[in-house]
Amino acid sequence: MRYTLRQLEVFLATAHHENISRAASDLAMSQSAASGSLRELEQQFDVQLFDRLGKRLRLSELGRQLRPAAEELLARARALEQSLSGDEVSGRLQVGATLTIGNYLAVPMIAAFRARHSAADVALSVANTATIADRVARYELDIGLVEGELSHPDLSCEPWQADELTVFAAPGHPLARKRLLNDDDLLTLDWIVREPGSGTRQTFDRAMYGILSALHVVLELQHPEAIKRAVEAGLGVGCLSRISLQEAFVRGSLVPLNVPARDFKRQLYIVLHRQKFHTAALREWLLVCQEQAQTGKMVR
Repeated sequence: MRYTLRQLEVFLATAHHENISRAASDLAMSQSAASGSLRELEQQFDVQLFDRLGKRLRLSELGRQLRPAAEELLARARALEQSLSGDEVSGRLQVGATLTIGNYLAVPMIAAFRARHSAADVALSVANTATIADRVARYELDIGLVEGELSHPDLSCEPWQADELTVFAAPGHPLARKRLLNDDDLLTLDWIVREPGSGTRQTFDRAMYGILSALHVVLELQHPEAIKRAVEAGLGVGCLSRISLQEAFVRGSLVPLNVPARDFKRQLYIVLHRQKFHTAALREWLLVCQEQAQTGKMVR
């Protein structure tokens, strides 16, 4: 074989960081050793895997074509190593989740996973749907759990479980006691909503079809908790997943508003790279996702 797994590690780390120094640091190598490994790989096959722009290295067209195969081969090699060591489910699983999922669903899922597989760990990254999808596409995350629909040629986006947004207000809001809100009511409100690019905003915009451009949006915030605090302070009304509002409704610090003419139902999705090799840890995490969807709670 004319290449080594170490050379593939250097290639993939450099593709990720677009910088040989950071790639070397990530692999606990000297910069000269990493540079030499990458140079040898290119020279052995007389190819150019990166376009060099100063200190920045960007994948060439050939490098982009080879990256998925290199990712899969290295993942299979690591899985074989884990099996040979007698611990099939081990290592670190990189999971990405959107804010609602990350803050309200992911923690018990991680607890259940770790209770079953003590040799494995889960690193959780929380961001909006667009960011999570981009990181899965670039192999920075093994899997994404998102609230928004997306279309990407390299990604599969499969329905995971149902969810629904709820319009809500502070208990003292003038419309808090109204039994049903119609479109005329919605147009009188000051709205505090998620930022563009989030799955929650995507569902909100779709639900408000026909009147969206006429709504008075006073704030766009990135975090559900910030929206809840702003609504509690009387700055307007919000619209978030019911998952994130249950405790506030029980406390009475927020109240739901009934908007029957608008459809706030949605799906949560599992996002995977189409060419991603499913390690034992990833397969076990998908099982945990399935249990969450079926039962609504984690069984250890």
